[in-house]
Amino acid sequence: MAVYTEISDDELDGLLSQYDIGKALSYKGIAEGVENSNYFLHTDKGFYFLTLYEKRVRTEDLPFFLGLMEHLAANGFVSPRPIPAKDGATLKEVAGRPSAIIEFLDGRSVRRGEALHCSLLGDTLARLHTISGSFELSRTNTLSVENWRPLFDSCRTDNPDQLFPDLFSAVEEELDYLEKHWPSELPSGVIHADLFPDNIFFLNDKVSGVIDYYFACNDFFAYDLAICLNAWCFESDGSFNITKARKLLNGYRSVRPFSDAEMNCLPLLCRGASVRFLLTRLYDWLNQIEGALVKPKDPIEYYKKLQFHQAVTSAAAYGLD
Repeated sequence: MAVYTEISDDELDGLLSQYDIGKALSYKGIAEGVENSNYFLHTDKGFYFLTLYEKRVRTEDLPFFLGLMEHLAANGFVSPRPIPAKDGATLKEVAGRPSAIIEFLDGRSVRRGEALHCSLLGDTLARLHTISGSFELSRTNTLSVENWRPLFDSCRTDNPDQLFPDLFSAVEEELDYLEKHWPSELPSGVIHADLFPDNIFFLNDKVSGVIDYYFACNDFFAYDLAICLNAWCFESDGSFNITKARKLLNGYRSVRPFSDAEMNCLPLLCRGASVRFLLTRLYDWLNQIEGALVKPKDPIEYYKKLQFHQAVTSAAAYGLD
């Protein structure tokens, strides 16, 4: 979440006139994430999130994202619902951008997840994978292994000052390996693909909400786990916390057991997940948007995670028996 497009009072009032959620009392930009412009919206009928979809989000993907949120919520998952306008549409336009107003969920994210949070995360992720099985729409992962090299080449083109020279050579070698060894058949379905700590809320030691589905797609379930292992199980000093990893994976398989193939591929998928976020961070670092409230994140953090995974020889390193 972030703010790239400003919205005026008149534009907001015009948008809200199409809904039955009251008049605006206040709205404030949210300076988190990197993809869209987001506002915390308070009306005389309650609290909401207003999202303006920026150019990096394809308009044709929005029915998938919003429909997935509706499907999950309708089936008892802790997803916020897109609010329908008076005409029933969940997608509108404001300030020249496609937009949606999203239900507000109580709870808060955690800066530093503990073992309990990781256990709850695993359980919740497995439930998302299970419930989304009956969702009828599908979306190709546009940031999967076949997309990493074009992104890498773009970063190399956008690097006239030759920043991170050692990183570029190491990533190119890793891409060669991943492209050669990436699996073609694993259990798959709709995944979140971005379940970082700021995208899950907790309340009274329970998960109260999962948000930000704008990378959701169809891919390997175990790849979603690999993303979470990278996002949740490394400490601030870069060390890997096997206790958190074990809690995460055991929480997951208490709902949806792993196949042998998934366990065997987990180290490789973790390498791929670290490269995926290394590259998108590198791209954002080299293509910073002037005036954006959000600062780009350091790609080197994910290079260090990649180096850890490169040394892993089995899923036992992640706490699996």
